[in-house]
Amino acid sequence: MTTVSVDDAADQERKAPGRPRDARADAAIIEAVLELLSAGQSADALSIEAVAARAGVGKATIYRRWPNKEALLIDAVAAMKGPLPVPAGESVRDDLVMLIAGMRNKRMEHYGKVTACLVPELLKSPEMHRIYYGVIEPRRDVMRQVLRRGVENGELRADLDVELTMLMLSGPTLAQNMLRWSPHVADEGFAEALVDAVLRGAAP
Repeated sequence: MTTVSVDDAADQERKAPGRPRDARADAAIIEAVLELLSAGQSADALSIEAVAARAGVGKATIYRRWPNKEALLIDAVAAMKGPLPVPAGESVRDDLVMLIAGMRNKRMEHYGKVTACLVPELLKSPEMHRIYYGVIEPRRDVMRQVLRRGVENGELRADLDVELTMLMLSGPTLAQNMLRWSPHVADEGFAEALVDAVLRGAAP
């Protein structure tokens, strides 16, 4: 019985007139990037050769999809974070708890290692930082709109600094995800405790 590799399947898809590229190859490549970063491979040391070997494709298959490693890393981050969350819009507190809990689920806890590996790359490359910011800004804007809605409907104080409040909510979450900054802070109820602590200062 003849087996067809992911790379062969991708080539067959590419040669078929009018057919889109093989999504299986895309998924295998993205997953390979995340696996290598999760295993401790730094973004700087990550090579297209290593990604190709892990994904079971040829380097040409990767370069047909991404012009360089930076573009591949950004798409991997976007895939890691998943679709944008959709707040219910009924309560600012409930919406914020949902957003923070979404950053603290097991999936994101696992991918916290990936984010930690990307930090050095973001610090040394303004271009990489700009592209990464473009990936996370839509997610930040979801929280921004929740807070603005709270100001408008009176749930939050009128003079609330929305950007600073976003930082106060996101910073501890990222620190716990990536560094387990404080082992004395319980995982259970983390989102509720953090949101309530911040909202005590944000209430009218």
